[in-house]
Amino acid sequence: MAIKKTRAWQRMLSGRRLDLLDPSPFDVELIDIAHGLARVARWNGQTNGDYSFSVAQHSVLVLELFKSQNQNADDISMLYALLHDASEYVMGDIISPFKVAMGGNYKSLENSLLSAIHLRFSLAPSPSQKLKKAIKSADNQAAFFEATHLAGFDKDEAGKLFGKPLIPSFDIENFKNLIQPWPTQEAQKRFITAFEKLNMSIQS
Repeated sequence: MAIKKTRAWQRMLSGRRLDLLDPSPFDVELIDIAHGLARVARWNGQTNGDYSFSVAQHSVLVLELFKSQNQNADDISMLYALLHDASEYVMGDIISPFKVAMGGNYKSLENSLLSAIHLRFSLAPSPSQKLKKAIKSADNQAAFFEATHLAGFDKDEAGKLFGKPLIPSFDIENFKNLIQPWPTQEAQKRFITAFEKLNMSIQS
């Protein structure tokens, strides 16, 4: 008796079918990533404001924090920073404690999908360990600001979990705009704009 194969692909609005267990770069499209990330809420939606704080907006925030700390970074490095959570356009944003409870399979799937995304945009499957560390530093700083400004954490608690940020050169007025939750369409558009600006520079 034949065993029915479980569907592992998801249909995207672009028309692509992305196999989540064996993702192909050919089935990855920027519009699908931006659309999905703009609709995935950080902190499981437990944030202040009229809108959810989306992963798309978080990605732009991380990019700006990364740039502020790595002022000599090239456009490829910045594109890796923008795409650091791109796999969440289909996997969702699962909070860190739950990822630990789920074990290694989740991380393996996440890395496989992220590698396909990188390849789709002519990047190496994975950034160097040095670059990963720099991006993670920006990611942790973003988490600190989101936690304290949006998610109800006090600074001491957030500092213990994510580390206290050191961003003396960061433009505070720009920061205020980046941390105020954007409407879905704005988050989607600004993610695409950030991507296209970097990609155009890389291709030129």
